Amino acid sequence: MSVKAKKHLGQHFLTDEGIAKDIANTLTENGYENILEIGPGMGVLTKYLLQRKSKTTVIELDRESIAYLNDVFPVEQLNLVTSKDKFEVIEGDFLKKDLLQLFPNKQVAIIGNFPYNISTQIVFKAIENRDFVPEFAGMFQKEVAQRIAEKQGSKIYGILSVLTQAFYDVEYLFTVPPSVFNPPPKVDSGVIRLIRKKDYSLPVDEKLFFRVVKTAFNQRRKMLRSSLKSFNLSDSLKEATIFAKRPEQLSVEEFIELTKKIAKDGI
Repeated sequence: MSVKAKKHLGQHFLTDEGIAKDIANTLTENGYENILEIGPGMGVLTKYLLQRKSKTTVIELDRESIAYLNDVFPVEQLNLVTSKDKFEVIEGDFLKKDLLQLFPNKQVAIIGNFPYNISTQIVFKAIENRDFVPEFAGMFQKEVAQRIAEKQGSKIYGILSVLTQAFYDVEYLFTVPPSVFNPPPKVDSGVIRLIRKKDYSLPVDEKLFFRVVKTAFNQRRKMLRSSLKSFNLSDSLKEATIFAKRPEQLSVEEFIELTKKIAKDGI
C-alpha cells in the first residue's frame, strides 16, 4: 500500500530515510510529554518519533494517508494497551484545530515536513500558541526557513523573522535537495529549529508590537518616520535617531524599544 502525492495539498513525500531520521532528531531531548507531527504523509518521520518516550500525535488532512498510517502503525506493532497511549492519528486541518483542546494545559513540541503553501501560517499559529509550544522544528521551502532565521540587515529579514525571534531562538540546521522527495519540488528545502526563550513575555503591549512590526515592513523601503506615520507620532519623537532607520536595520530588541517609545508618545 502506498499514497499518491496530491498537488492541491502541497504533498512532497520525503524518501530518504537518513534525512528523515536527521529531521526527527532535531527535536531536543527535553522530555516533552507530547509531540505533534503535522502532515505525516506516509510516516517517514513518524517511525523515528515513535522511538522516543513521548506520545506522538499526527494530524493529517489526506484520508488516503490516514488509512495508510492506521495500517502501517497499528496498536499491535507498538505493544500498547490502547492506541492512544503512544500514537494517535487525528484527521483534520492543523490550522483549524484548537491546540488547547487537543492538549489541555500540556506542552507539545511540533514537528513536520510542512506543505510549502501553508508553512508560514503554521509558524504564526505556533507563535499564537507559544504558551503551549516550547519547541518547533521542521522542513520548509529553503527561502522561508532562511527568512525565519535571518537577522537584521538582510533583504529577507522581515515580519516573519521579527515575530518568530521575539519569542523563540531560531537555528537554521541544514539544507535538503529536491532529489530526495517524490515528487521532487522545484526548490531546495531547509530544516530549522525553534526553541522558546526562557523569558518569552514582551515588556510591551503585544498587539501594539505586532502592529508596529507589520506596519513598518509593509513599507520596508521607507524610513520609520514615514512608514509609521499612521501612528500619529509627535514631531519630537520622529526626530529620534531610530526613526531615521529602515525596518530591516532593527533587531528584535530595537523593535521592542521602538514600541515602547510609540506607546509612551501616545500617553
